[in-house]
Amino acid sequence: MTDSEALRRAQAVRHFNRFYTRLIGALHEHLAHSTFSLTEVRVLHELSRGRAQTASVLGRALGLDSGYLSRLLTNFERRNLITRRPSETDARQSLIALTDKGHAAYAPLDAAASQEVLNLLGGLGAGSQEQLIAAMKIIERLLGDKPQQQTVELRAPRPGECGWLVHRQAQWFAAQYGWDQSFEGLLARVVADYTQRNDTVREMCVVADQNGVAVGAVCIVAVSTTVAGVRLLWVEPDVQRLGFGTRLISEATRFARRAGYTRLTLTTASALEEPRRLCKRAGFELVSQAPEQRFGKDLTIERWELGL
Repeated sequence: MTDSEALRRAQAVRHFNRFYTRLIGALHEHLAHSTFSLTEVRVLHELSRGRAQTASVLGRALGLDSGYLSRLLTNFERRNLITRRPSETDARQSLIALTDKGHAAYAPLDAAASQEVLNLLGGLGAGSQEQLIAAMKIIERLLGDKPQQQTVELRAPRPGECGWLVHRQAQWFAAQYGWDQSFEGLLARVVADYTQRNDTVREMCVVADQNGVAVGAVCIVAVSTTVAGVRLLWVEPDVQRLGFGTRLISEATRFARRAGYTRLTLTTASALEEPRRLCKRAGFELVSQAPEQRFGKDLTIERWELGL
């Protein structure tokens, strides 16, 4: 990435930050009429979730300085908004919880904040609201703490997600490897053929869903009466190595067995480490490799097979 490209991206993030800061300031305008600061409301919100927490956990969750948080909590305790009791696992720590008075103080603030967000969303149609929420979840995933092993739901694709599969792979492979638009054309043909056949007995597409957002997918299509092919295998780069790809391959293998296939095949390029790793882990064997001109590049195309 060139210096100018890096600067352009940094400026775009700063532009969004300014916009978001203004928006959040408008959303929290009701706090100007309350006795609590925004930081105090954040602490009350965290404690209102019903689980007693230590000051150190609160500080890490909210990114607050320990000294500042200590003074804030002391003020809350003096106002009878919180209680403290010794932790059973660590005598050096105290567990903090809201009192009934604390819950009562936070309730109208929470209701007002929810209403302000409802008013904001009210200006958007249902589809735009879902688009906004999905974008927010992606920002959280990309900029939040390093992803940990999390539960992923495997489900059928929703309207538009087959197109998302084409878009994300074409976009990423162009940026990462310089593959040209013929790759996007290939992906689009796979999706078109799969959706038009609509053979739910012999073919399948499954999406990996994390917290309501698609982070991966795989399709199984018929190659012959006995052979099925793995197509459109994809896991978002920032959540790879978390087991999502393994889950997708396992689900594809189970489906192929149930459908009566005797072999499962997958075609990839030797330069693509992730699909090759998933193939090896699932027990696929490399059956052929040959140099080919594809997608505007000289590639070594590999064909992997798994006996069912």
